[in-house]
Amino acid sequence: MRLPQIFYSLHKRLQKMFEKGIEGGESATPSIQDIAGRLAEEQQRFRQLEAATTPKERTLLVLGSKCVGKTTAINRFFDREEHATRPTLALEYSFGRRIGSGKSPQVLNVWELGSLDNAEQLLEVPMRTHGLQQLAVVIMLDLSQPQRFWTDLECAYKGLRDTAQQMMEKLTPELREILEQRTMERVCKLNKDVEKPDPLPFPVVIVGGKYDVFSGFDPAIRKHTCRCLRSMAHLIGGALLFYSQKMPKLAKVLRDTISHLGFGSPAHPFRSHVVDFNEPLCIWFGMDSWSKIGDTGAQSVERIGATFGVEVPQLQLEKQKLQETTDPAKDPGFKESLIDEMRSQKNEELAGLMRDVLLRGKFESVQP
Repeated sequence: MRLPQIFYSLHKRLQKMFEKGIEGGESATPSIQDIAGRLAEEQQRFRQLEAATTPKERTLLVLGSKCVGKTTAINRFFDREEHATRPTLALEYSFGRRIGSGKSPQVLNVWELGSLDNAEQLLEVPMRTHGLQQLAVVIMLDLSQPQRFWTDLECAYKGLRDTAQQMMEKLTPELREILEQRTMERVCKLNKDVEKPDPLPFPVVIVGGKYDVFSGFDPAIRKHTCRCLRSMAHLIGGALLFYSQKMPKLAKVLRDTISHLGFGSPAHPFRSHVVDFNEPLCIWFGMDSWSKIGDTGAQSVERIGATFGVEVPQLQLEKQKLQETTDPAKDPGFKESLIDEMRSQKNEELAGLMRDVLLRGKFESVQP
């Protein structure tokens, strides 16, 4: 917790204490020594509370569009060798540990959500397991399909918002106040918008993947897509980054961003500020505003989606049946020699039983 944040909270609490004193009949004005003593006591109590609530480890949740490169980005961050990346079917967990000089180990829990279809309960797992205090989220979207990604973005946002609201209601007033202050400090530190955004109570980075393909699209589509993503990122108090694993510079920025969210370093992974739709966008927390995005003023999620749908008509998703493997057991990415042999043997036994049943049925049907 930073000092201005502490003093602001202390000021509010001391003000309440003095108001209670006046209501109770204390007419004497507190002396400077009394104020200093109470301030020191409150500051010490806040430091103890912060020490008790500061996370010993951090959690990163990665979700978004299918086949956009979520697993690849995670593997490259952990320096894992990639042979044949298998699609994430549900929710996968991994972790990393970093040991600084003379410091205790830092642990980063990474959860990857494979699909947003009917994933409400899976989405709650990392958020409820580790809590909101140490949580950060990366929403990766497929820029190569601007006619499809809005559904993923809206679904991810609503799932995160609904779960966060339920959890915030169950927190103690002190923890809720700390989260709210951290959020406003992150979002409004440089942002002086009259119309305040509606931020989520944890850092969210929207990552537009496959920028190498998106950069070749019609300028009008790129302009409307960038405006949509900027509006959504500003509304939820998030950062925005365009990424491609084929472009080393953009891949490094995403890697540094994950390191920042997980371990706190580098302190500022976005080394540049880019809002031109002809370039890969790179906008840090609190660096954008409604006036910079356009002349439409403050917007809601519904309005952003409706406007984008008019400018870039959205296709009706049919769960992409043509792109998905109908039987995961036949997917070459999930080959397991021992299991495959046993399954093949069982399939042969089942086929033999079916033949026997059919023959028995024909034999019985011809008997008088």
